[in-house]
Amino acid sequence: MKVEFDEVGGQRIATFGTGPRKIIAVHGITASLMAWGAVGRRLPDGWSLVAMDLRGRGHSAGLPGPYGLPRHAEDVLRVAGHVGADGEAVLTGHSMGAYVAVLAAARRDFARVVLVDGGLPLAPIPEGADPDAALEALLGPALARLRQTYPSAEAYVDFFKAHPAFAGRWNADVEAYVRYDLTGPEGALRSRAMGAAVLEDGRWLHLEHEPLTRALTAITAPLRLLRAPRGLLDQETGLLPDELTRPWKERLPGLRDEVVPDCNHYTILFDERCVATVVDRLTSPD
Repeated sequence: MKVEFDEVGGQRIATFGTGPRKIIAVHGITASLMAWGAVGRRLPDGWSLVAMDLRGRGHSAGLPGPYGLPRHAEDVLRVAGHVGADGEAVLTGHSMGAYVAVLAAARRDFARVVLVDGGLPLAPIPEGADPDAALEALLGPALARLRQTYPSAEAYVDFFKAHPAFAGRWNADVEAYVRYDLTGPEGALRSRAMGAAVLEDGRWLHLEHEPLTRALTAITAPLRLLRAPRGLLDQETGLLPDELTRPWKERLPGLRDEVVPDCNHYTILFDERCVATVVDRLTSPD
């Protein structure tokens, strides 16, 4: 599968494939555009996928703040316009990227919107609780790695191999995703993701439920949710359990909800069987 890199206003984008039918894809809170590599490489003929490094991540880490999900939605719409994504394009996002996709889809038409293990407002944190502490509890090792340096690329790979979500589930797509994230000199390598961006976005995600609610109800495109049954640390409860999802299925009768079996929050985009389901739902008409 052909992959081409480009920049839009200093923002790194990658296009997987050469087909005229386009998918615009948005990654998660500490991730990069390579989170979509496995999906992009498995697209059927006639399709291409455009993924971007969000502001403060990957090769877009140098773009200035402010951050926050509305700012990312503006960037997504700018990229979509740059690549000529018309009303026949599909919009998708994973994890935090699904929430960004919700905000973007409320502002312009897409053929359909596919939310991958994200996009529905999370359970509110207790009144007076620290949103940064809530984010720390949610992300665990994903946030801890941003504070560390690593003596070599292999040490960074080993850190990810020990992550509960990837233990026993390692493959070439995960390794490409991990190695893309590294920057800095040998002996003091670190993640490209900027801690300030992650914290600002995490606060927005935990505190700004009303804008998400308004955006979800404003989307006119067919809306599909793909959920992982297991969580960020491969725990038995996923990010969007049934009790959180059920009220939204009642509120949005057009929402098509599907649990993708035997995957967790991360492997839904990396495990070959899970990826096959994601690709099918992105490219097959509802």
